[in-house]
Amino acid sequence: MKKGCLIGGIVGLLALVVIVVLWGVGIYNNIIPKDNAVKAQWGNVETAYQKRADLIPQLVETVKGAKNFEQETLTQVIEARSKATQTTIDPTNLTPENIAQFQQAQDGLSSALSRLMVVVERYPELKSNQNFLALQTSLESIADEVRFEQRKFNEAAELYNNYIQTVPNNMIANFGGFDEKGYFKAAEGAEVAPSVDFSN
Repeated sequence: MKKGCLIGGIVGLLALVVIVVLWGVGIYNNIIPKDNAVKAQWGNVETAYQKRADLIPQLVETVKGAKNFEQETLTQVIEARSKATQTTIDPTNLTPENIAQFQQAQDGLSSALSRLMVVVERYPELKSNQNFLALQTSLESIADEVRFEQRKFNEAAELYNNYIQTVPNNMIANFGGFDEKGYFKAAEGAEVAPSVDFSN
C-alpha cells in the first residue's frame, strides 16, 4: 500500500513537472515570434533612414552648385549625416537607451536638413532647379516613410513589451533573457512649430 502511494506520488510529481515545463515552453515559444517581429521592423526603420542618408550626397552636390551658397550649412548636413550613419544598434539590443541614442543622431540630421531647406529659400536658382526639387520631394516622401516605419516599430515593441511584462510571462521572459524594447519618441520641441525668417 505504501509502495503504491509512493509510486503514485512520484508519478503525480513528474506529471506536474512535465506540465510546468510544457507551460513554460509554450510561453517561451510565444515570445520568440514577437521578438523577431520587433527585430524585423527595426530592419525596416534602418532601411528607411538609409534611403534618406543615400540621398543626401546628391542633395549636397546639387546645392553646392548654387552661387555663394553658405558652406557652413552644407558642412553641418555632411557632419550630421556622418554621425547618423555611424550610430547603429544591434537588433538584439534595442533597449530604450540605445533607441534614444540612435534617434538623437537621426534627429540631428533632420535638424540639419531643416536648416538647409530654410537657407535654400534665399536662393531662387535652387528653388527652380528641377534636380533639387526632385531630391526635395524624395526627402519629403522618405520622411513620411520613416514616420510610418517608426510607428510600426513602436506597435511591434508595445505588443512584445506587454507580452513579456505580464504575469506569468515575465518569469519565462526573465529566465530567457528577454528585455524590454525601446520606443521612438517625438523629438524634443517637436510640438513647437519652427520659426522661419526670410528677412535676410
